[in-house]
Amino acid sequence: MRIVLSAAVLLWASVVNAQPRVDQATMERWMSELSNWGRWGKTDQMGTVNLITPAKRRAAAALVKEGLSVSLSRDAETVKSAANPQPFGHAMISTGLDANPMFAMDTYTISYHGQSITHFDALSHMFHQGKVYNGYSQSEINTKGAGQLAVTAYKNGLVSRGILMDIPRLKGVPYLDPPAAILPADLDAWEKKAAVKVASGDIVLIRTGHWARRRAVGAWNTENGTAGMHPSCARWFHERGVSVVGSETHGEFMPSAADGSKFPLHQLLLIAMGTPLFDNCDLDALSEAAAARNRWEFLFVAAPLAVPGGTGSPLNPIAIF
Repeated sequence: MRIVLSAAVLLWASVVNAQPRVDQATMERWMSELSNWGRWGKTDQMGTVNLITPAKRRAAAALVKEGLSVSLSRDAETVKSAANPQPFGHAMISTGLDANPMFAMDTYTISYHGQSITHFDALSHMFHQGKVYNGYSQSEINTKGAGQLAVTAYKNGLVSRGILMDIPRLKGVPYLDPPAAILPADLDAWEKKAAVKVASGDIVLIRTGHWARRRAVGAWNTENGTAGMHPSCARWFHERGVSVVGSETHGEFMPSAADGSKFPLHQLLLIAMGTPLFDNCDLDALSEAAAARNRWEFLFVAAPLAVPGGTGSPLNPIAIF
């Protein structure tokens, strides 16, 4: 079988290895330039989620025309693998096979900050130079949990306009192959293609086609190499006033493009900007639903578990058209 690649695909393949490096001095400068510390007060716990105003929620709710809901969550993986070293634990403790059964009951055990389970990163999730967002000391996050910036700050839910930025569709490919880095220019190009403008308070979801690639080529460790956002995208999100960023893995271009920082985008978003993250979303069904309607904006709803001291939460985000 002879495979013919388009000129656009060949050009994309030729430049994915030419992404700019970010040295430590630049990272530290960006940490200062993009900082939202103190913007919403010295005791702020929510960061850029403050940008989701009641008016923003009302406008987002008005986007619902059909009532179609689409889950953005992966099914929990219960089998250990290189791509899922800490699988979801599910044990039945009461079943229909018991003597005189009344209820079926089970126990879940979850280590969700990883490469498989769809989850939310609260602002207490990452440290840099002894600090977390808003200047709190990392010592506030200890064996008792997160004394500051816990996930309970978001117990009323994350409800806003969601926007899908489908970068494989922009490039005319089914998925991005590592090491493809998404740059701010790609985000600009998607806005133009989709005729949608990201605005203050929006929740932005970046599709790389990760799960489509995994179905095609098998699982791999995403920390060793994956398509994702270059750290320079942080400034783009800052300028647009994005409230939350989500992607299909941890969202990061790997191996890291920043010297001295393994997760530079997490560092800039979580710590400097106070922008929480959705990791390991599955955006394939959303991509198909949005493309069928040529609608890349929708009502986005997610509700983290209200765990005092928690640094995040597994969840099931929903897009509603």
